[in-house]
Amino acid sequence: MLSTALVGATAAVTAAPAAAVGDFYRPPASYSATPGSVIRTAATPLLLQTPGLPNQWPGNAKKMMYTSTLQNGKPTAVTGYVVEPTAPWQGKGPRPTVVIGPGTVGQGDQCAGSKMLALPMSLDPFKPSIGVNYAGLEMHLLLLNGVRVAVTDYVGMATPGVHTYVNRVESGRAMLDAARAALTISKAPEDAPVAFSGYSQGGGAAASAAELAQDYAPDVNVKATYAGAPPADLSKVIDQIDGTFIAGGIGYAINGLQARYPALTPILRKELTAQGRQVLANAATQCIGDTGLAAGFQRSAQWTRDGKPLSAVIARRPEVQQMLDDQRIGRLKPNAPVLISTGVHDDVIPTGQVKQLYRDWRAQGADVQLTTSYIPPIVPGLVVNHALPMLQFLLPGTSFILGEFHR
Repeated sequence: MLSTALVGATAAVTAAPAAAVGDFYRPPASYSATPGSVIRTAATPLLLQTPGLPNQWPGNAKKMMYTSTLQNGKPTAVTGYVVEPTAPWQGKGPRPTVVIGPGTVGQGDQCAGSKMLALPMSLDPFKPSIGVNYAGLEMHLLLLNGVRVAVTDYVGMATPGVHTYVNRVESGRAMLDAARAALTISKAPEDAPVAFSGYSQGGGAAASAAELAQDYAPDVNVKATYAGAPPADLSKVIDQIDGTFIAGGIGYAINGLQARYPALTPILRKELTAQGRQVLANAATQCIGDTGLAAGFQRSAQWTRDGKPLSAVIARRPEVQQMLDDQRIGRLKPNAPVLISTGVHDDVIPTGQVKQLYRDWRAQGADVQLTTSYIPPIVPGLVVNHALPMLQFLLPGTSFILGEFHR
């Protein structure tokens, strides 16, 4: 609730240790606890731009660190970036802002999108690690239309602590607070139009922001949300990706849960083998490409002591079921129109739980639409049927948001 989020809003958070000189991603010794407060910014070039020259196409980018709120109500520092387009806004009123929630990039700090602004991907041969910044496609499309773009790195990505992957509350709040920070940095009116967009992990973050906005950020003037392939019910998603190329991504979710639910640690110690524990440890420092190469196509039954899949472990552990249920999206009502997309043959995000999210929101009277991809199965398990709908819905999702801005 808003009252919880704003506890101590006028106070300062103390973070130790203090930031080292030149270390953008380590929070300062103290900063404002008010959600959406700007902690620091730094100008940075985009792909093919010359460093130091202002007003280059497609816009002027700044990395940002801002305040958000953890699941337990405590303030935290989150990073991301905001891009002011060089193209003019042709619609009525002030320039709108779209906050993009990136899809799954990994859990290691090196995977943060704000660290890859000048490149479509990053390669660290010494780690080794491969990172991909695929928020760029949507970002450039919006910038061409004169729309300001903000992108969050999410809680714990690049900043101290564990990235709480697909945590419903923390990802949604990170999106909402990125909007607040972006408006401040750009000196835009506080009531300037805002929309949220994302696919996969980002679709879940966008969906969470949409339904948390009314209570957590009533000051944000939300006009629309596009939520592509949102993981609204993690209990269904875990089963779906088990055995696929990104099976190790289950480790991201478990690591994130363990960071917020200490009771999960002894359960994992009892249920997992040494191999299973190693998969989790590796995932915590990997980008998605690294995880695919290291644990691709493994079955979670290989990680458990009894040789049964993690879904079976969850089924006999009510306390774990509750942890996953806490992440369920769809129990709150969005306060602005939403477009949801799904692929009937998506091999990562089950279409059934996406459609359930649609039904849950419709039952509450939300203004929500559902669009579906019928691309036939293409080598199931290689996540092709997850990636292709992302591209298929890029233009419709953007058009939906622009249409709501122009109303």
